[in-house]
Amino acid sequence: MKPWSETIKLPAKLRDVVLDGKRSGGSLRASWQSGYEQGRIDGEKALGEQLMKQRNELHELVQGTLNSLRQTVPQVVRDTENMLVSLALEVARKLVSDMPFSVPMVEAAVRDALGHVEGSSQVTVRLHPSDLELLQSAGSPLLSTADHPNEFRFLSSTDVTRGGCLVETRFGTVDSRRETKFDLIKQSLTE
Repeated sequence: MKPWSETIKLPAKLRDVVLDGKRSGGSLRASWQSGYEQGRIDGEKALGEQLMKQRNELHELVQGTLNSLRQTVPQVVRDTENMLVSLALEVARKLVSDMPFSVPMVEAAVRDALGHVEGSSQVTVRLHPSDLELLQSAGSPLLSTADHPNEFRFLSSTDVTRGGCLVETRFGTVDSRRETKFDLIKQSLTE
């Protein structure tokens, strides 16, 4: 490599240039140290401001999430309650529908319905044809109208499902069918 042989010419005189590392008014090292400290302080300040901004943003995000959960949890509870009621009703409906029909079961349904019309004369009890046949073949005491021949009539009706009955009086009808009872129970539980 060849040594540099040309002279560098500058357009103006250089100022405050010291070749031995000293400046007028203090050392170069102190100047660097001062610049370093100022940069560090400025960096810490900027970082602190950035951290505070991120902390505030995170706080707002957490508060928004908590508010959302406060609104969502009650709705989930209501939905769960409704689903549990529906499930319980469906289980009850399946259990009752799979039960075999018996004389005491049909008699209980008729007695329950007649309990709502006590004191009425000329009562017509409508039963499913199979239920009426079941009571007749068992000689159910409900069917004996010898004491009050003009007050009670038992008729078969395909409008009535198994295990239920319709009791008609001159004042109105008592609907004691299973599906009607289930609907009433469902309404009372879902209100």
